[in-house]
Amino acid sequence: MKEGLHPEFSETTITCACGNVLHTSSTKKDMKVDVCSKCHPYWTGNLKHNTTGGRADRFKKKYGIQ
Repeated sequence: MKEGLHPEFSETTITCACGNVLHTSSTKKDMKVDVCSKCHPYWTGNLKHNTTGGRADRFKKKYGIQ
Protein backbone atom coordinates (compact mmCIF):
# COMPACT_ATOMS: atom_id res chain seq x y z
CA MET A 1 0.00 0.00 0.00
CA LYS A 2 1.14 3.52 -0.73
CA GLU A 3 2.10 5.75 2.18
CA GLY A 4 -0.29 8.60 3.06
CA LEU A 5 -3.03 7.40 0.69
CA HIS A 6 -5.20 5.19 2.89
CA PRO A 7 -7.16 6.46 5.93
CA GLU A 8 -6.33 5.35 9.44
CA PHE A 9 -8.68 2.81 11.03
CA SER A 10 -9.20 3.00 14.76
CA GLU A 11 -11.49 1.56 17.43
CA THR A 12 -14.89 3.26 17.21
CA THR A 13 -17.92 3.37 19.50
CA ILE A 14 -21.33 3.65 17.84
CA THR A 15 -24.07 4.81 20.21
CA CYS A 16 -27.77 4.52 19.31
CA ALA A 17 -30.54 6.74 20.62
CA CYS A 18 -32.06 3.68 22.33
CA GLY A 19 -28.87 3.19 24.37
CA ASN A 20 -27.34 0.32 22.41
CA VAL A 21 -23.54 0.59 22.12
CA LEU A 22 -21.54 -1.13 19.37
CA HIS A 23 -17.75 -1.38 19.17
CA THR A 24 -16.13 -1.66 15.75
CA SER A 25 -13.37 -0.12 13.67
CA SER A 26 -13.85 2.84 11.35
CA THR A 27 -12.18 5.94 9.98
CA LYS A 28 -14.42 8.09 12.23
CA LYS A 29 -13.83 8.18 15.97
CA ASP A 30 -17.25 8.09 17.67
CA MET A 31 -20.68 8.08 16.04
CA LYS A 32 -24.22 8.62 17.27
CA VAL A 33 -27.12 7.11 15.27
CA ASP A 34 -30.91 7.38 15.54
CA VAL A 35 -31.80 3.71 14.96
CA CYS A 36 -29.92 0.42 15.16
CA SER A 37 -30.71 -3.26 14.64
CA LYS A 38 -32.17 -3.51 18.17
CA CYS A 39 -34.70 -0.69 17.82
CA HIS A 40 -35.45 -0.54 14.06
CA PRO A 41 -39.05 -1.67 13.35
CA TYR A 42 -38.01 -3.94 10.48
CA TRP A 43 -35.61 -5.97 12.61
CA THR A 44 -37.75 -6.03 15.77
CA GLY A 45 -40.90 -7.25 13.99
CA ASN A 46 -42.97 -4.16 14.83
CA LEU A 47 -43.25 -3.00 11.22
CA LYS A 48 -46.82 -2.31 10.10
CA HIS A 49 -47.74 -3.48 6.60
CA ASN A 50 -50.60 -1.97 4.64
CA THR A 51 -52.31 -4.88 2.95
CA THR A 52 -55.11 -2.98 1.26
CA GLY A 53 -54.65 -4.73 -2.06
CA GLY A 54 -52.94 -4.10 -5.31
CA ARG A 55 -53.73 -2.26 -8.50
CA ALA A 56 -56.56 -4.61 -9.49
CA ASP A 57 -58.30 -4.20 -6.12
CA ARG A 58 -58.06 -0.42 -6.34
CA PHE A 59 -59.55 -0.53 -9.87
CA LYS A 60 -62.46 -2.72 -8.70
CA LYS A 61 -63.12 -0.43 -5.73
CA LYS A 62 -62.98 2.70 -7.88
CA TYR A 63 -65.47 1.41 -10.45
CA GLY A 64 -67.65 -0.66 -8.08
CA ILE A 65 -66.90 -4.01 -9.70
CA GLN A 66 -67.69 -7.03 -7.51
